Amino acid sequence: MSIIADYHRMLSTRLATVFETQAHLIDQAAAICADAIAADRLVFTFGTGHGAFAALEMFPRTGTVVGFRPIVESTMISFHRVLGDMGARQYRFIHAQEGYGDAILSSHQTLPDDAMLIFSHSGLNAVTLDIALGAKAKGMKVIGVTSLPHSTSTPSRHSSGKRLFEVADVVIDTGVPKGDAGIEIEGVTGRTGATSTSIAIAIGQAINAATVEKLNARGVETHIMVSPNTTEKKSADAQNDRNYAELWRRLSAR
Repeated sequence: MSIIADYHRMLSTRLATVFETQAHLIDQAAAICADAIAADRLVFTFGTGHGAFAALEMFPRTGTVVGFRPIVESTMISFHRVLGDMGARQYRFIHAQEGYGDAILSSHQTLPDDAMLIFSHSGLNAVTLDIALGAKAKGMKVIGVTSLPHSTSTPSRHSSGKRLFEVADVVIDTGVPKGDAGIEIEGVTGRTGATSTSIAIAIGQAINAATVEKLNARGVETHIMVSPNTTEKKSADAQNDRNYAELWRRLSAR
């Protein structure tokens, strides 16, 4: 059981460090998000690979607020089959193609008062930088959730020479070491026990909750997703349908 305890200890320590050292930055990120949502704008969320999981968790997950809008391309998340259609090799190719992020961003009707929240452990690949730089060029505030230990020790793979932490207005450091996985087992080549996804999702949920708190303090009505998987399914479905209608109102006004 020691390996299980080792992983729990590692993840718990890394999470505790994030919330001890990055809380003020999470609060700054939430302020940007609250400003956008209060102004009837959107907070777009983006990630590739496992970073897309954190982006997807921002809405319409139970407990999340209307105003967050994930951008997740199927070509850059659905590679779990590894081989065949939309496999790992296609993902490895596509997320390194500069200009693809520009095409993605142009497919969404963004406005200058919107915000962009990007999750990327390495913060250095081409599509991620396309999105970050493109959002900045459009006048959007950019929030980056990334690993500074990894990103600062690895060169950019974008022609700008920039990494996410060098573009974002607010940078939240996951603190996850370069390479992500952190447990060594004697006789095994390579490490096991990745933590970047769990930590990124926790940061995202903290941003979401803090955004709700700030909106409420301003007297702004919040539209919160509720779980339909309870005995209150009918009322939950009705609430969530009202949330979807609010999202559509924001989208159709663009």
